[in-house]
Amino acid sequence: MSDRDAQPARPSAADRRRERRPIDMRGNMLCDGGLMHVVELTDLNYGGCRIATPVALAPGESVKLSVLGRVAMPAEVRWYQDGKAGLDFEAAFKTPRKRVDRKSDRVEVPGEISLRAAGKISYRVRVLDLSSEGCRVELVEMPRIGDRMRVKFDALEMLEAEVCWVEGHTAGLKFDNRVHPAVLDLLVARLRAS
Repeated sequence: MSDRDAQPARPSAADRRRERRPIDMRGNMLCDGGLMHVVELTDLNYGGCRIATPVALAPGESVKLSVLGRVAMPAEVRWYQDGKAGLDFEAAFKTPRKRVDRKSDRVEVPGEISLRAAGKISYRVRVLDLSSEGCRVELVEMPRIGDRMRVKFDALEMLEAEVCWVEGHTAGLKFDNRVHPAVLDLLVARLRAS
């Protein structure tokens, strides 16, 4: 059984709704255009909440929710019906990544590499796929797009790379210098053998 198989599946949206706990709390909701409205939170979990709202909301609309005088948390409206709405906190933090045409095909590989951000110690991460131009890795620490990283494959020198995208707990890294096809074949063979 691989590490990927051992990880629990992410709960579905229906499962996350069932896990919500009933509450009775007032909050403030800031809508597009800068209008503030008082809302009642009726249930809550780590990923979102249900509110009673005096204004109609549209699915996909971005709002900010403030409770107990805390900093406003971004949220996305998932549904609205009869003065009630479901807000998703997680969706507000997802930024769609820019799709680019690949210069070469990526090869799925199981294995680990060493990764190091500037000024930090290196750590091992799973590499998910690899090409001459870059790789996709699972993350331990969350980098930002544009961050510089050093990638180390066993028995080879460090490669300088840039974070091109981050999505969930994975990131795409673009190598500064292309890996020669013969070296790429060697890397793929070694990663598959380990």
